[in-house]
Amino acid sequence: MKPLLVVNPMSGGGATGRTFDATKATIERVLGTVDVAMTERSGHGADLARDGALAGHDLVVAVGGDGTFHEVCNGLMQAREKKSDLRTQVGMIAQGTGGDFRRTLGIEHRLDKYIEAIASGRERTLDIGRFSGGGKSSHYFVNILSAGMGGLVDRYVASGSRVFGGSAAYFEASFKALINARLGQVECKVTRDGKTEAHRIRSFMIAICNGRYFGGGMHIGPMAAIDDGVFDLVALGATSKLAFAGSSRAIYSGAHMRNPSTVHLRGQKFELSLLNKDASDVFLLDVDGEPMGGLPLTVEVVPKALVLRA
Repeated sequence: MKPLLVVNPMSGGGATGRTFDATKATIERVLGTVDVAMTERSGHGADLARDGALAGHDLVVAVGGDGTFHEVCNGLMQAREKKSDLRTQVGMIAQGTGGDFRRTLGIEHRLDKYIEAIASGRERTLDIGRFSGGGKSSHYFVNILSAGMGGLVDRYVASGSRVFGGSAAYFEASFKALINARLGQVECKVTRDGKTEAHRIRSFMIAICNGRYFGGGMHIGPMAAIDDGVFDLVALGATSKLAFAGSSRAIYSGAHMRNPSTVHLRGQKFELSLLNKDASDVFLLDVDGEPMGGLPLTVEVVPKALVLRA
């Protein structure tokens, strides 16, 4: 069956939709004829990918931003729940503004490079995170789940004005989040190879990493690997807002990992609960760049869950 492209026409500020005819022609010159399904609402990409996989498509390609790839992977995992022997593979043609997961994959941000990766036949296994919490009984993520300021930024971006563009909206939301953030006092239980340890973490931000980048290029998990069967938890140790603002700049280079106050834990399962309940309205989840409630939360690795063409 032909490859299925799940396309978010609104990604990249609407550029994906405006240029898609030319994009499709370029894709088909290499991959042959494809089927196309356009998303029409939030979450629609998961529905389209799930239905496409169950209909027999061997390859589903996300054409859009990191959020589109997140939805497509969720849809394929939902299809796998219904059909355990499903062999549908996933591909990526990044068209959004963040491009965090393609940075982890090491793919240059060019259309021909994405198509080349898909057409090469190279396959990589991809771990997926399954979590419950944040108002979700069961949901999946592919890149990074964070708790704390990231989720608060997401909330302010979603509710703010975009009159002056996305970058301005993100800067305004980040500034507002820093003002209103609360230091989280988090109990974290980490299970690795059947052994569970409990930790107390004080931080403005905790990230559970499958990929290495989030937030438009922040190198939060430089040691993370998408196929090693474990996730890396990274928490910045700064406990004042001024220190956090200063240390957060180091994330872009990965230098935060050299700070002795940074917490780094590895495991296959994480259970997080917020001890200072008065911070629950601002200590929020960011899941692959999307806001999804708050703690408590349980995260588990689903190892080698999908096969990625990359």
